[in-house]
Amino acid sequence: MIEFYRNGQELQRLQLQENKIDSLKELLASYASLEDTVAVAIGGSSASASRDSSSDIDIYVFLKKDLPAAVRKNDIVAPRSDKYEVGGDYFGPGDEFTLRGSELECDVMYWTTGWFEDLITGVWLKHQGWNGYTTAFLYTLHNFIIVYDTDGWLDSLRTMSNAEYPDELRNNIISRNLMLMHDKPFSSYLEQIKKAAGRNDTVSVNHRTAAFLASYFDVLFAINRVFHPGEKKQVAFALKNCRLLPMHFKEDFDELFKPGISFEEQINLLNRMFDELKDILQKD
Repeated sequence: MIEFYRNGQELQRLQLQENKIDSLKELLASYASLEDTVAVAIGGSSASASRDSSSDIDIYVFLKKDLPAAVRKNDIVAPRSDKYEVGGDYFGPGDEFTLRGSELECDVMYWTTGWFEDLITGVWLKHQGWNGYTTAFLYTLHNFIIVYDTDGWLDSLRTMSNAEYPDELRNNIISRNLMLMHDKPFSSYLEQIKKAAGRNDTVSVNHRTAAFLASYFDVLFAINRVFHPGEKKQVAFALKNCRLLPMHFKEDFDELFKPGISFEEQINLLNRMFDELKDILQKD
């Protein structure tokens, strides 16, 4: 087996049985040995210590160029799995499979180095704000268990973004997402929710509420200068990691998802959440 683990002890963070660790190491070595592989890392809940019994193992393979699905299947996945989906590239190139003999579920993403580097530098160095989730990839990067890294490329990206949170990035995230939530002259998320409620369009209300909350958390994490953890467990993460929280933060989310809440009650609550989110800007 290729010896490539700089910090092999970090794999113990996964809290896997020995047979699963051995199967995982062999799989990781196969990705590291590919000609165009630059880095291999484990991310997701496994790397950030929030893994539970339903979690799979998220593996990130960074390549100089795209790896054809046929190679992924014939050289990597099929020899090691009886249950797999290769080439289901619904959210970018990726494969899902269960490792034979260990029943370890793996979710593998294949990212080109140019794409990932442009994404990280666009946010961190050019201070580009997104419509929600702006710093989620930075969170992923900082929580990686890096198991293979040619010339330290991936680690250098992490070191580069390990500086003080840029004020310009913070301000761009806040202004962009507050505008989307409420302050746009036309078609803010709250305006769209009100119109959908007037049509009794529950699907549209839920869709726009999800967008509102994506921007809400982007603003909240930017105010606190912490990286966005992604789509899971955001309330719990904020309670643990954010120094500044809106006045009724936990209560608002309990109320928002209460069974039987009316459209009118939901809209009033979202307006209050927006106002209380803006209030904490004055405390920073």
